[in-house]
Amino acid sequence: MRAISQSTHGAPDVLHEAVLPRPVPGPSQILVAVRASGVNPTDWKHRSRPGLFLDHLPLVLGWDVSGVVEAVGYGVTLFKPGDEVFGMLPYPHGVGAHAEYVTAPARAFAHKPDGLDHVQAGALPLAALTAYQALVDTAGVRAGQRVLVHAAAGGVGHLAVQIAKARGAYVIGTASAPKHEFLRSLGADEVIDYRTTDFREATGDIDVVLDPLAGDTRARSLDVVRPGGVIVSLLSGAGPDLTAQAAERGIRMETLLVEADHAGMNAIAELAASGALRAHVEAVFPLTEASKAHALGETDRTSGKIVLVVDGS
Repeated sequence: MRAISQSTHGAPDVLHEAVLPRPVPGPSQILVAVRASGVNPTDWKHRSRPGLFLDHLPLVLGWDVSGVVEAVGYGVTLFKPGDEVFGMLPYPHGVGAHAEYVTAPARAFAHKPDGLDHVQAGALPLAALTAYQALVDTAGVRAGQRVLVHAAAGGVGHLAVQIAKARGAYVIGTASAPKHEFLRSLGADEVIDYRTTDFREATGDIDVVLDPLAGDTRARSLDVVRPGGVIVSLLSGAGPDLTAQAAERGIRMETLLVEADHAGMNAIAELAASGALRAHVEAVFPLTEASKAHALGETDRTSGKIVLVVDGS
């Protein structure tokens, strides 16, 4: 099979096409013929430097998968050859979606809704699971709560806005001014321009904060969260001092690392099938142009997701 591999860390041009053995599904695994695969910030971060979660080379990146079941391993009952599925390979060590075929645990997948094409389905898993596990599993967002989503136009953020709205929350997002109409079209109730406005002066009495950013956003968010609220960060670094400050104010501080999740994927499938959740796809590239996809993502100027498609899909 063809795959996009790298033998060293560095700029996008370290990515190259390679021919690798087609994998064989083991017990409880399925073999999926990949039709589309999202590209996420974790992909270009792992490509560019060592010392994150993956320390081996050569490396085939990619965690998002939408495709067709080619074969099933011993004991699999959820899927049959020919089923269209989508899901996230177990993060981080189950990497390898930027290829023509991939094997993974059957329960990392869900049936792809009929009304969802492979590009849309391939854009969802990692980012949607991250948002769902943060807002639903961790924070327990419910109707009437006030939810603040930082970087709300990003891959995780724009899906978090929709998930929070689907649960009846009042949603406030931070983004640059050109992205405000986009966020309103997704259902955001308020939008704050982080370039011109300190969100602490523009909002308050927040129940849940979703923070995918580095820097001091977490610390500043303490000033807008009510006692009993929760801040869910997607990056490490809260530290004992910040956690202690949060506890003194009666605020829960959590750091989330996304997990492969059959139940979560089924929930995402239901939201997508109902029209309540849709990925905004900024750009689509053939698998062979993965380096261009990485270069675009690293500009940090895109909204939503970038997707690779296998030729002929």
